[in-house]
Amino acid sequence: MPGPHFARRDPNDPAFWDERFTQRFMPWDQGGVPPMLARFVADAPTPLVTLIPGCGLGHEVRHLALAQWDVTAIDFSPAAVASAHLALHEFAGHVQQADFFTFQPERPLGFIYERAFLCALPRERWPAVAARWAELLPAGALLGGFFFFDDAPKGPPFGAGPDDIAALLRTAFVLEEDVAVEQSIAVFAGKERWQLWRRRND
Repeated sequence: MPGPHFARRDPNDPAFWDERFTQRFMPWDQGGVPPMLARFVADAPTPLVTLIPGCGLGHEVRHLALAQWDVTAIDFSPAAVASAHLALHEFAGHVQQADFFTFQPERPLGFIYERAFLCALPRERWPAVAARWAELLPAGALLGGFFFFDDAPKGPPFGAGPDDIAALLRTAFVLEEDVAVEQSIAVFAGKERWQLWRRRND
């Protein structure tokens, strides 16, 4: 059976991701909810208004919604959104097509979940991502999830060193948790950490 064939090479282009979702080429997809996120949700003192950018198939959406969290997931790829709608059934309404850089949440956010969104974009886009995280999160709100550390020049996934991520975020955020991830999927194995950052007071 022939493998996938991709004409698009620019991950800034929604069509790049459309090709991969349409051909079911999703090596970044865990097929479920990462245990460290499930633990974070279980330990949280109260449900948080949550945004998931670049949600892919949106496995986490179901988990958060069942835990009574107010969750919205977005993706700029029409094929990704269609795939998520098919996968999520009754929770499909939590997923919408939108551009992270212009999306406006209906309610103030308490948490932005990061998983394979930052590393899906070339490094030159990262300052804009960090600035948008800071714009969307009020003081005291949380940015958390899985950050990919790797110095390979090509991607996606695009990685960086721990100092690079710290430099990107420390102006607007304080690091509260940094833990090695033991149950990564193959594409991220040994190269990702769970981190939790709290938005500083402006």
